[in-house]
Amino acid sequence: MIVFSYDPWLVAASVALSMMASFTGLFLTRGLSELSEGQRHLRISMAAIALGGGIWAMHFVAKLAMSFPVPVWYDPVQTAASAAIAILLAGLALVLMHFGRRTRPRRVLAGLILGVGIVAMHYVGLNALDGCRPVHDPWGYPVAGTLAALMGAAAMMLAYGRRSTGTLLAATLVFGASVVVVHFSAMQFTAFTAAMRPAANVPVMRNAEVAMMVLMAGFLLSGGFLLTGASVLNRLAVAGPMPGPVPAPPAPVAPRPRRVPVERDGGTRFLPAAGVAALKAEGHYTLVYTAEGCFLCPWSISDAEASLEAPFLRIHRSWLVNMALVSGFERRKDNGACLFEAGCGLDRAPVARGRLQQVRRALEL
Repeated sequence: MIVFSYDPWLVAASVALSMMASFTGLFLTRGLSELSEGQRHLRISMAAIALGGGIWAMHFVAKLAMSFPVPVWYDPVQTAASAAIAILLAGLALVLMHFGRRTRPRRVLAGLILGVGIVAMHYVGLNALDGCRPVHDPWGYPVAGTLAALMGAAAMMLAYGRRSTGTLLAATLVFGASVVVVHFSAMQFTAFTAAMRPAANVPVMRNAEVAMMVLMAGFLLSGGFLLTGASVLNRLAVAGPMPGPVPAPPAPVAPRPRRVPVERDGGTRFLPAAGVAALKAEGHYTLVYTAEGCFLCPWSISDAEASLEAPFLRIHRSWLVNMALVSGFERRKDNGACLFEAGCGLDRAPVARGRLQQVRRALEL
């Protein structure tokens, strides 16, 4: 058996790349429901490349961190196949999440697909190693597969549960860690033997140099996708779909006249809002001031404010006033009062200090 060692700096760099790629892939899926179908396809493709490509890049850099006492190189076809597996299965998991209902079983299934992608990518990519041959302990498959399935499902449950920044970061940590944990767990059940045939064309570049190229490509790809997702695609979302024929504006709808219910003559009557000077909170009821007198209204003052539009204005915690019937304004030291002409049912209503500017604007003072 061949004894190998790890470059700790490249191992740390592979972990950072895994976290960066996980965050990029999950970030690009935010807000997809507000985009058109074409924009969703584009964003999911970018997320799949970032997520699957990041999984592969982490794995490849971690392989390059291994130092062997014999020359080694990597079969390009198998290496490309391992990258394609990761990207395609990441894309399938994201499609499940964004084209259909996000039920719990569906989220678990998407996580399992991601887990299968990690394990399949790992073993296909590891078997691309030439110059020495990997020997896999059969126990490594169920261990790596179980860890990948559990952590992948946990990441998808977090990412697509409550879609917030906190859950996005938590899912990033879980999924980024799952790639690292699966890789190094599987490596615990892997040994290496010398190749039966001599190396034909040993690459002239050292592992560290190749690893730096992969790292730079991975970080640049993630950074570029993040910038694109945060700027260009968001502008597309705001702009909406491409312009087409402009629809005719809807016909204007005349506002329905608002009436105020009051207790009168043993029953409920409705008074035109235009004739109401003010409403004042009085316990669970509201007093309505009109030229005909003062009446009880079953609305609370908050209900009245929500029901009556301009020119009614809340001028105090307890007062809602029809500004069209205000005949004057009186400013005091730290508050004020709205004045009414005789025949409105009251002579003044207090204005709270915090409402002074709003009242003055409404009266155009």
